[in-house]
Amino acid sequence: MMEQVDSGAASPVRAAAPRRAGRWVARWARGGSPWTRGRVLAVLAVLTAGLLAFHRAVPNSVGHLGSLLEAFLPWLGLVVVVMLGLALLRRSAIALVALLLPVAAWTYLFGGLLLPGAKPGPHDLVVVQHNVSDENTDPAGTARALADAGPDLIALEELVPAALPVHEKTLAPDYPYHAVRGTVGLWSRHPLTDARPLDIKPQGITEAWSRGLRTVVHTPRGEIAAYVAHLPSVRIRASGLASSWRDESAGLLGKAIAAEKRDRLILLGDLNGTVDDRGLAPLTSRMNVAERGFAFSFPASFPLARIDQVMARSAAVGHIRTLPATGSDHLPIAARIALG
Repeated sequence: MMEQVDSGAASPVRAAAPRRAGRWVARWARGGSPWTRGRVLAVLAVLTAGLLAFHRAVPNSVGHLGSLLEAFLPWLGLVVVVMLGLALLRRSAIALVALLLPVAAWTYLFGGLLLPGAKPGPHDLVVVQHNVSDENTDPAGTARALADAGPDLIALEELVPAALPVHEKTLAPDYPYHAVRGTVGLWSRHPLTDARPLDIKPQGITEAWSRGLRTVVHTPRGEIAAYVAHLPSVRIRASGLASSWRDESAGLLGKAIAAEKRDRLILLGDLNGTVDDRGLAPLTSRMNVAERGFAFSFPASFPLARIDQVMARSAAVGHIRTLPATGSDHLPIAARIALG
């Protein structure tokens, strides 16, 4: 019987492969002068800067591509980081200079969100916004977690009939005032009056659908109109972003806000869009958005975008942040409203 002895020596073919790859990377990195190599990277850097600075120019006529880009616009910063690493590997001066453009554009758009928030003022209103999920198996735990944050107002969406009494009972000790219309509600430490539903249902939805609420909060600093809304979901498909119902509902909500007679107004809700998404322009064009913080809220397992929003009129939305995960597929967000 013959035995095959393994000497432990590497195959010449296997050993040569890493050496060839290393030589190729070395040649790729040092080929040409610093001002001639990396021209492709430089072009990509300029294109990325163009997408950041002129994202509104990307058309929405085909697959809502503009809105799709704007939903993930901050993540173009990661593209810049990757290109920076490649430029350093290539030792490309032209690419490094070109990368100053997207860095400047990203900093202009989002750099302010990274700054620390100002200290809470004596007249701030703390609010929490949360889509509690109609599949949440622990509504009591969710309600307790939100109350533990100590806000003045708590806005909730996807309130199903089975879970509503649990939220009411759990929040009642600290939030004696609340208003619910359809599947959205607002809990408050301060009295609420004049609660009524908002008609923000798109025409294409035929089933029962009530996702808007308007009420008045009587704070120590005066009356504030409070709106709670849950806009229709969007879907990413092969054809692009399906957001027509969301956009239509945002338009209806924008008209209601424009018609609101009270100067001070806050909007809390799952708007299924980021503040950069032009589909929410009927709202963002009329209201102030958060000045500090990214607070990506969805999906809770790996947050990619903040689609839960806090906006205000005749008031400023200060630092916005996420709260720990609950039994929902969204993260709660908390924000300070500076009433002035």
